[in-house]
Amino acid sequence: MTVADLSTTDRYPTRGSDPAQLDRTDPTVWPGVSTGPAGREELAAHDAKGFHVVEGLLSPAEVQSYWQELERLTNDEEVRADERTIIERSSNEVRSIFEVHEISELIGALAREPRVLDRARQILGSDVYVHQSRINFMPGYRGTGFYWHSDFETWHAEDGMPAMRAVSISIALTDNYPFNGGLMLMPGAHRTFVSCVGETPEENYKSSLKQQRVGVPAEDDITKLAYEHGIEQFTGQAGSALWFDSNSMHGSGNNITPYPRSNIFIVFNSVENALVAPFAAKSPRPHHVAARTSAPLPRSSPER
Repeated sequence: MTVADLSTTDRYPTRGSDPAQLDRTDPTVWPGVSTGPAGREELAAHDAKGFHVVEGLLSPAEVQSYWQELERLTNDEEVRADERTIIERSSNEVRSIFEVHEISELIGALAREPRVLDRARQILGSDVYVHQSRINFMPGYRGTGFYWHSDFETWHAEDGMPAMRAVSISIALTDNYPFNGGLMLMPGAHRTFVSCVGETPEENYKSSLKQQRVGVPAEDDITKLAYEHGIEQFTGQAGSALWFDSNSMHGSGNNITPYPRSNIFIVFNSVENALVAPFAAKSPRPHHVAARTSAPLPRSSPER
């Protein structure tokens, strides 16, 4: 089978009438790039669990700089009015700002830094580009979480991502406690693709970015995976980073504590895994949610 065949063959069917669990047929750590910042043990952990944590990726001074950038963006009326900004339904507060690496020069440079970009290249075994970027805000008391899901299920169904050859980094800009809505993941569940039930509505992204209803696994599937793999939570000081596979089963609860939680989120996709027509939607999501250009992302010089 040729590369062209693989890019158009639906190996992970979803959004039908029956749920299913399918074995993953893609690597988690891809061959092709042998050097970079990730050590052998980190890559082995990523392969086994579907995620790994890098403590202290950002220094305290850098955390402060990025936090000030987030504050600037959320207070910018033009940014708030932009279609790339998602507003919380209940509080009218900013929940996410998409394509933030294009909006913010500071965050755009971070995505191109060797300590970030080169680790993504190691995991995916090729040059990469930014499939999606955003900053996320979970305010104290009112922050709402996301139900259990696999990002790849949505990216495959609605964006046309052929293979599980994408990786995400979530960089904490606030301390992540076990009690303020931190991300939960099922270690090892990335080796199973959970097919979801339900036809994709037109412009589903407009509602799913606030609360996902389609592309959500059945409770029986979540229960089976949880009992088989268990659940871990990403906690740690501001500046730490979580790298996780596109098919990691993950979710987060509401934040009813006084402690807010914010992060920079960047998805890297292999240039060899460019998007095709959506596998389970009539039309692709807009570019600011899922980039359809796959030129390799160039490096920038680190600025400490």
